[in-house]
Amino acid sequence: MSDMVELARTPVVLEVPATVGALGDIASFVLRLAGRAGLTKGAAYRLRLAVDELATNIVMHGYRGGDGRITVRGRSGPGGVQIAIEDSAPPFDPVAGCLPPAPGVPPEERRIGGLGIHLALTSVDEFSYAHRDGSNISTLTVKAEGTDPCPPRP
Repeated sequence: MSDMVELARTPVVLEVPATVGALGDIASFVLRLAGRAGLTKGAAYRLRLAVDELATNIVMHGYRGGDGRITVRGRSGPGGVQIAIEDSAPPFDPVAGCLPPAPGVPPEERRIGGLGIHLALTSVDEFSYAHRDGSNISTLTVKAEGTDPCPPRP
């Protein structure tokens, strides 16, 4: 974690079933933390997009529709927001599953999968993955930005 990002010492925690229906609760949780940190709309969107992609992959591919839980821990402060997503699905390192875009390759010839993870990982300022004690733990950080490039219109 960069020492430039000031975060609350105690994380807030959300635990939900690993279902498509719980993705909205996770998104709301992330956006509340982004609001507390004063993230710009762009930074909040990038964080929500990344967390949504990873949580969706846990539901759809990790647990494959079976029973499971997702624990989301978040810390926010004036420097940004850090989110840790934890699940007990089979081990999966998102960095290893990342598929960079293939310019010049026709869509019908591209490998299926991995682009969403690429989008998620390039949307955040910092990302790390660990597999500890039978759990996947993905940690994402988005730092506070100076100003929003697209402020609301009067």
